[in-house]
Amino acid sequence: MELVQNFPFLTIILALFSGPLCSILKSKAAKWVNTIVIALILVMSVAVLIFTIQTGEAYVYQMGHFSAPWGNEIRVGILEAFMAVFFCVVMLLCMLGGRRELAEEVEETKQNLYYVMVGLLLSSLLALIYTNDLFTAYVFVEINTISACGLIMIRQNGRAIEAATRYMIMSLLGSGLLLMGICYLYDLTGHLLMSNIKEQVALLQQSGEYHIPLLIAITLMSVGLAIKSALFPFHSWVPDAYGYSTLSSAAILSSLVSKGYIFLVIKIFYRVIGFDVIRESKVINVLFVFGVLGMIFGSVNAIRESNIRRMIAWSSVAQIGYIYMGFGLGTTAGMIASLFHILSHAATKSMLFISASGLTDVSSHDTDFFGLTGSGYRNKIAGVAFTAGSLSMVGIPLFSGFISKVLFASAAYDTSGKLIPAMIALALSTLLNAIYFMKTVIRIYTPPHRAGIETDTRTITVREQPQKTVVLVLFIALNLVLGLGSQPIVNLLTKGLEMFG
Repeated sequence: MELVQNFPFLTIILALFSGPLCSILKSKAAKWVNTIVIALILVMSVAVLIFTIQTGEAYVYQMGHFSAPWGNEIRVGILEAFMAVFFCVVMLLCMLGGRRELAEEVEETKQNLYYVMVGLLLSSLLALIYTNDLFTAYVFVEINTISACGLIMIRQNGRAIEAATRYMIMSLLGSGLLLMGICYLYDLTGHLLMSNIKEQVALLQQSGEYHIPLLIAITLMSVGLAIKSALFPFHSWVPDAYGYSTLSSAAILSSLVSKGYIFLVIKIFYRVIGFDVIRESKVINVLFVFGVLGMIFGSVNAIRESNIRRMIAWSSVAQIGYIYMGFGLGTTAGMIASLFHILSHAATKSMLFISASGLTDVSSHDTDFFGLTGSGYRNKIAGVAFTAGSLSMVGIPLFSGFISKVLFASAAYDTSGKLIPAMIALALSTLLNAIYFMKTVIRIYTPPHRAGIETDTRTITVREQPQKTVVLVLFIALNLVLGLGSQPIVNLLTKGLEMFG
């Protein structure tokens, strides 16, 4: 085994143990440890991605070199390595983009605890990406839940604590259903390693035995993870959790945390149950319906919102709907579209939250639309970044969101019975996206004197916020890379998905 093949396990351990290390350090030292660890994990993940592309096949890493059923495994292929790289890039940018606000919103004595939560969160995301053991996945789902809840409530104000409580209640409900589904599946198959479970499920499917218990297990796991990833109608916690947490927390929660759960859904569909069995179970039809409804109702609620951060949060509900609609199409093309939208949404949503913060900074920290009038002139880079993110969410060419919608439309075209509802949902959601995002862009570029509104006259130049400026420029570049260089990325996702099962 080559050295680089040990990196996935080492990245999980490195992120995990960076948490306890940060807990005993002062805030400034913890900040640098956190940044260095994320950057180091990014470099190691890039090395793993290059290795898997060169070899063209996945490999299994056995913990302690013990084979099943006594040992635990992680499985690494192109898709896992690519997701690890992308998640690390987005997390690093989110942490750098919200660092100044973190110093203002969190007590200095608790800032090191914030970095503890970030380390645990990154470790859990990497474990969900790499693990080949279903119970290990559940353990890290719980670690993810606790650390995400800590990121929300770290501000220690009433709304943040309330939001964290609602998030914890809904997440524990989802975790409970997931655990029940795993228990059912273990009882049916006698295995916890994903590849072994899939073999037993295939035998059960051929024999026709335990059809109903298997369907119950699939349903419980699917609903549990749908709740945790904020699929409509399990989304009620999203606006408060994203709207009242710190800037970095909102960016990370919206762009990464839900995507970790969604990636686990993909694993269960392909590596645990088998996609053919999932299609026959008709569970994907239910996910398709809820995905379409989420696309519409999430956008409608975003239109009704007057707070920019809560509006972006409601938009996330709609975008999660897109991903589950792609699952519901029941085709490889639909899954590729959903995978690409995971990337597009992660790169865009975090940029929107960080740029919105820059706009409120020059508007007396007012998050209401009227208070943001003309803010695009007072903080030019934030205005440009928010406009770019808005254009991507609407689906304007050159940006990643356009490619997502093209992929969804192409995937829907190849399905029977779902083409018309999928196309109607795409068209209606795009129209609604244009309404609430473009009205915000128009508002931030409306001169205050023409609107007859008195606003903050403060301006922020690039030199005043160099770190946030660099982060926003990199997010814009990332979005354009996904939009203009989409074909190589789609090819990589397709090849990764082929070796994923």
